[in-house]
Amino acid sequence: MTEKNNYDVIIIGGSYAGLASAMSLGRSTRKVLIIDSRLPCNRQTPHSHNFITHDGESPAAINQKAKDQVLKYDTITYHEDVAVQGVRIDKGFEIHTASSKTFGGKKLIFATGITDIMPDIKGFEACWGISVIHCPYCHGFEFRQQKTGLLANGERAYHLTSLIHNLTQDLSILTSGKAEFTAEQLATIKNHNIPLIEKEIIEIIAQEGQIQQVVFQDGSTLTLDALYATLPFKQHSDIPVQLGCELTEYGHIKVDNFQKTTEEGIFACGDNSNMMRSLANAVASGTMAGAIVNGELAHENF
Repeated sequence: MTEKNNYDVIIIGGSYAGLASAMSLGRSTRKVLIIDSRLPCNRQTPHSHNFITHDGESPAAINQKAKDQVLKYDTITYHEDVAVQGVRIDKGFEIHTASSKTFGGKKLIFATGITDIMPDIKGFEACWGISVIHCPYCHGFEFRQQKTGLLANGERAYHLTSLIHNLTQDLSILTSGKAEFTAEQLATIKNHNIPLIEKEIIEIIAQEGQIQQVVFQDGSTLTLDALYATLPFKQHSDIPVQLGCELTEYGHIKVDNFQKTTEEGIFACGDNSNMMRSLANAVASGTMAGAIVNGELAHENF
């Protein structure tokens, strides 16, 4: 490992959480490498909301502005690549990339996000992040009082129902299979006159990402303006698990209040380690991770 390829901190992931952690470290003159594949999970979303000072801007514009600001700190290096392997070495880590490069760092920050697992529904993926959405706080205001569906089941569906019903009373729950609610939950749903449709969804008819109809297996349809959906996910990078980091029961990287993983010297921030998927939360957790890593380095070198 040459001196050129040795860093105080390697940040894997250069979206909002990764850039926020880099800024904290750059302002403390740490030598930082950001490795980024330029594939943020919200790349299809046209507008970002519920992020103060940036409400309504495109995610790409926010990301580019953040990157421009971060790279003004001359101790920060940005490398477009895919990290494929991590190895713990004496006094730090080595990261190997798809382009056969190797970098060394004393600390690692994973800001790698998650990968949503799309259902086998024709047309679904083309609408994801546009009119098929995941979060009432990120998207709900724009679809208020419009004809809305919720593709979910059980406890998660019941939790979201109250949040969405606050924004629109024209709401239908689509379980795409047998409903899994308690008797009490079913009674509440019925009392609010919310249709519960158990028919399997086979297709979403849309134009340029804007949903128009849901098509059921029996050939019937439902006209919608928006469809909330809860999706399973996997970690976008498997390197944290390679290095021994534990996951939560939901599949997030397990971290403490300071973004520390269960492995010494490894931190995680953003969507990969938190259920609250939002730009604001990603930036907050990234800022925390950068500050705590800098604090550890300062203490170790003092």
